[in-house]
Amino acid sequence: MWTETRQATFAPEAILSTMAIDPQAPSPFDLRAGAKPADAIAATWVDAMPGFTQPYLRLMRLDRPIGTWLLFLPCVFGLALGAATLGRSFPNPLYILFCGVGSVVMRGAGCTYNDIVDRDIDARVARTRGRPIPSGAVSAKAAAVFAGLLSLTGLVILLQFNFLAIELGIGSLLLIGIYPFMKRITWWPQAWLGLTFNWGIPLAYAAETGRVDWPAWVLYAGCFFWTLGYDTIYAHQDKEDDALIGVKSSARALGSNTKPWLIVFYALCWLLILAAGLMAGLGIVFGLALLVTGIHFVWQVYALDIDKPLLCLRLFRANRDAGALIAGALVLGMIAAFAIP
Repeated sequence: MWTETRQATFAPEAILSTMAIDPQAPSPFDLRAGAKPADAIAATWVDAMPGFTQPYLRLMRLDRPIGTWLLFLPCVFGLALGAATLGRSFPNPLYILFCGVGSVVMRGAGCTYNDIVDRDIDARVARTRGRPIPSGAVSAKAAAVFAGLLSLTGLVILLQFNFLAIELGIGSLLLIGIYPFMKRITWWPQAWLGLTFNWGIPLAYAAETGRVDWPAWVLYAGCFFWTLGYDTIYAHQDKEDDALIGVKSSARALGSNTKPWLIVFYALCWLLILAAGLMAGLGIVFGLALLVTGIHFVWQVYALDIDKPLLCLRLFRANRDAGALIAGALVLGMIAAFAIP
């Protein structure tokens, strides 16, 4: 769980304390395998897995699936919008499956790569010092091999799509490769995450249609602002540590002005998603259904207190529900527009 007591300097005894590990224990590897980041869910299926597998499952963030949802849902949006453009009432179910498995695998590869790059920073932040690499459960070399294996698996899945989708998937590697370094050079690493996490929209749209039309790029822009909003909320968990160690974020840049800017981000997100759906031939049912997502965004902004880390985490995780509402609006719009005479 989150702890209000933060330390910004690397100290082995602090790490052991955070992970509740006895430094005199005879089997440190097994204990390290059970170490968890401070924001991990209290008990998951990962805890029931063999001890040697747990650090690798945590590298993939399988104990914290919210990021996988936030990577997968834009793919669903892209598939749905592509199907709507073609006048179909539902996207290709097999492509939904491929995108789901691919999201799990590629989020795991991306997080592992990110943890390798950020291992020194993670060791100095209360929320992340329990991650497998800074806690000592997995070496950087072993993590690199693991990331490579996950990436190869992702490539196998990507090759099931058409050539344009494959090209777009390979192009995403540039976004992924640069992302971990953005917090060192810009106040807006959350914006780069928005470009990266939503790349599944043009990719999935291309898989469905064989091209990328304007509605896909408008939807991509809308989800960019969605990610900019929810990841700014997430970044408020670390703002004290980030300030001490010199890591930049939109949370630090916006500070007390976060709420007004969230209104702007979420309003742009909602309007652009609405525009994308209308451009693809979806009608009033889609627009009315999307109002529910707008209400959800209003609730997030109203409920936010940037000085309550646990609340920030809760609101960040609530964006899985926001994404499900967007997907639901797209599907309802498709059914109303193309399946009902």
